[in-house]
Amino acid sequence: MPVRLRLKEILEEKGMSQRELARLMNVRPNTISHLCSDKVNAAYFDTLEQICKALSVSLHELLVLEDV
Repeated sequence: MPVRLRLKEILEEKGMSQRELARLMNVRPNTISHLCSDKVNAAYFDTLEQICKALSVSLHELLVLEDV
């Protein structure tokens, strides 16, 4: 069952830019850009935790299990 990050959608819902999130998390903007793309196949738990804290969302909201 594929897992997808809803990061791009959540940023749009919150009216936040990728650069703004990168600044809040103290990571490179390229890192956030990659995580917003459809080509993500791995992410560190620490990074996911930082995203959840910065956006005030749960991991359940950030990750989506897709049907095959």
